[in-house]
Amino acid sequence: MTPTLVRQHRSQAGETARVDRGARARDWSEIQERMLVPLYEAVYERLEVGPSTRLLGLGCGSGLALLMAASRGAAVTGVDDSSPQRLDLARERLLPEARGTRAGGETRLVGGTPQDAADATTPAYTLVTAFEPIGCLAGDSEGLGELLASATPLAERGAAVVLAGWGPPERCATTSVLRVATKLADPLRSAGSWRPALRDDLEEVAQRAGLKPDGSGRVACPFGYADTESAVRGLLSTGLFDAAISATDQAQVDKELTEALHPHRRRDGTVWMSNVFRYLIARTP
Repeated sequence: MTPTLVRQHRSQAGETARVDRGARARDWSEIQERMLVPLYEAVYERLEVGPSTRLLGLGCGSGLALLMAASRGAAVTGVDDSSPQRLDLARERLLPEARGTRAGGETRLVGGTPQDAADATTPAYTLVTAFEPIGCLAGDSEGLGELLASATPLAERGAAVVLAGWGPPERCATTSVLRVATKLADPLRSAGSWRPALRDDLEEVAQRAGLKPDGSGRVACPFGYADTESAVRGLLSTGLFDAAISATDQAQVDKELTEALHPHRRRDGTVWMSNVFRYLIARTP
């Protein structure tokens, strides 16, 4: 779902000016982002996120996960260098001058890398989150590894680092829909193309980053939409279909995505797909 850690792969996939970035960001924040709320809640409950938490959110996007942590009293810092439009939406949600903000602690948003958020006056982070699920784009685990390499030095010793990924394909109804991305993408192109999630994706990333696994879990995150049009907009906002759009065109992707969603459409017109996501808790050395 996809911000910072897949930006390189999307660029290689040949994103074009045909995509309205502002509309895409709004679709993400208004339609798709909420699908991962059960994942955020499960992690925050397990780690007892609260006023003593200093959280660094990687690829924070439009900031819903940060808002939920801030509502628990945590001091939150979000970094994202892939979508200025999403970060603008995060500022509306989180910054003190934004209407309706209920952040319980210090809140910072940085359009850049974790190093851009480094500040000698800021205490080390107690929690680092990378909530964008990996395991669906070829090469996304490498992108996450690079992101962690620049982020973990900013955390205190033994700090929790949370990685997220798609669950087993057979437990994710959306898998059949995501296969449209592979079918339409250029077969000669690998980076940016969808692939099935692998069982040890998260553990392998943690190992390469020098982190010590300290628990994991699975969370049901069903994707529910008011209608097929909303489902198409929400899924396109993840960026998982960008390579397909580049290889064909928007109309073709919309058509095949709509057809793939048909088995998941209910009698009342809503679209519902059950999914399971994994998270791994690791610790900094």
